[in-house]
Parts: sequence; C-alpha cells; structure tokens
Amino acid sequence: MAGTVDVMVTDSLTGNVLMKMFSAFTSGGEYEATGWGYGPGVGPGYDKLICILSRASGAPVVASAISYAAQVAAGDLPAIAGRELGEVGRLQSTSGGSWGGSCPQVEALKAEVAEAARHAAPTGQLRPKVATEEIGGIDILEIEDAAAVLTHKLIYARTGMGCTGPIILVAPEDKEAARAALREAGYIQ
Repeated sequence: MAGTVDVMVTDSLTGNVLMKMFSAFTSGGEYEATGWGYGPGVGPGYDKLICILSRASGAPVVASAISYAAQVAAGDLPAIAGRELGEVGRLQSTSGGSWGGSCPQVEALKAEVAEAARHAAPTGQLRPKVATEEIGGIDILEIEDAAAVLTHKLIYARTGMGCTGPIILVAPEDKEAARAALREAGYIQ
C-alpha cells in the first residue's frame, strides 16, 4: 500500500497541516519540497488571481507555484470561472435552484445567529478576567461563534491562536463551566 490519497476532506486547520505534511515528507519535514503552492482562489465575484505560498515552501515549490500562476493567468481563470459559475446560476434558476441567490440553509443560519445575538449578553456586562486556561479543538471558522456562546452564558472568553491551533481563553475558575457550555452547543466533545 502506497498510503497516497487523491482527495482529502477536512476542516480548514487540519487541511492546512496535512498539505504541509504531504509537501514536506520528502525533505524530512524541514520544508515543503513538492507541490505548486496552495492554488488560486475561485468563486462568485472573484475577479483577481491570488495564489498563495507558505513561508515553509522550498525553492522547488516556489518555482512550480510561479509556473502554475503564470499558466492560470495566461488562461484567464477568473473569466472562465465567471462564465462557468454564471452558467450554473442560469441552469439552477431555471430548475428552481438557489445558486447566485439566497440559499435557504444559509438564510436559516443567518436568522439563527441574529436571534442568538439578540439574546447574547453585551460584552460590556462582563468584567474582564485574567484568561489563562485554554480550550482547543474548535475549528478556526467557528471559534468566534463558540466564544459568543460563552458570552451568552456570562462567561468571559477571548479567542486566540495556541501552539496547535485556535483556542478560547477563559479564567481558571470558569474553565469547567465553559467546557460544559461548549459541549452542550456541540463545539467540543
């Protein structure tokens, strides 16, 4: 078994770590030795070509990424993506889909967040505490929402980046209550 994969589906932080590991395995983990950078961003309304490298990218990756970016620019990826996304929108609008318009699931989530915000305790009501206890294991895309859950429960919390990823910082005396609230809300197990 080669242990290679074609597609990995992960959360954003794990995906970043795995991409670095896959790229750096031939260098003993010292630097990214294979790959083409992180590729261009593509989506509705994207009219700029942005390709990203890591500071851990070695010369082979930098050279490949520059070549890849030149090919993508020469091929006018933003225009192609715009045409393709426009066609998807046209097809879905004729079939009752929601592409390019309002997505019912997203609108439901927005309404849920707005409702939660109305019931959340204003930050001004919470006295700042010395927050030295870390709670990890929450995706970077959800960390602010998780902190808002604690604010709603009147637990002072701050977000930050720890050595292994995003964290919520709370006072030592609030750690167990904070973990219970985050467990109840489904952010941690």
